[in-house]
Amino acid sequence: MENVYTKARPKHSGSKQLFENPVLEKLSRTHISVPITIFLSISAGLLFYAFKHTALPAYLIPLVFMAGTLLFSFLEYLVHRYLFHMSTHTEGRKRMQYICHGVHHEYPKDKTRLAMPPLASIFLATAFFALYYLVMDTWVFAFLPGFLTGYAAYLFVHFIVHAYPPPKNVFKALWLNHSIHHYKDQEIAFGVSSPLWDYVFGTMPEKKPK
Repeated sequence: MENVYTKARPKHSGSKQLFENPVLEKLSRTHISVPITIFLSISAGLLFYAFKHTALPAYLIPLVFMAGTLLFSFLEYLVHRYLFHMSTHTEGRKRMQYICHGVHHEYPKDKTRLAMPPLASIFLATAFFALYYLVMDTWVFAFLPGFLTGYAAYLFVHFIVHAYPPPKNVFKALWLNHSIHHYKDQEIAFGVSSPLWDYVFGTMPEKKPK
C-alpha cells in the first residue's frame, strides 16, 4: 500500500501550511484542551440528562456508557488503519490522506494538529447522536457519553505520547507502540488509546527478547 507520507522523513520541528485560505488554515489547528473540554462537557451533560430526565435504569447506565467507550476504541482502530492509511492511487486520495493524517506523520511533534478541528468533530458528534438515537432511542444519553469520553481519552493519550517522554510504568507501552507505528512500521500498532484491537486483529508489534 502506497502512502504519501512514507516518502518524507518525519520532521521534529516546524509545521506545514495545508491551506492557502488563512481562515481554513486557522480552523485546521487546535489546542488539545479545546476538544477535550468540549466533549467531556457534552458527555457530562448527557449523563446528567440520562440519570435525571429519562426512565433508564440507573444501574445499567454505567454499563451502556462503557459499551460506548468500547465502540469508540473499535472505530478508532478501524479509522486509523483503513481510512488514515488508505491506499493513495489517485491524486485526490493522496491529497485527502495527507490532510487527514499524512501531515501528522511528516510533522509528528506539531502540537496544533494532534486532534481533529473542533468544528469538524462537533459535526460528526451530532451525526453520531442522530444515528444512535434512531437505533437506541433514549439509551443514546448513556451510550454517546461513553463514546465521546473514549474520543477525549484518545485525544489525551495521543497528545501526551507526542509531547512528553514515556513514563516508567505500565503506560510506557502506549508510547512504544505509537513510536513503532511512526518510525518503524506504519502497517502495525494502529491503536493509540488502547492496544486491544491490535491484539484482536494481529497488528500488535512483536515482542523481542530482552
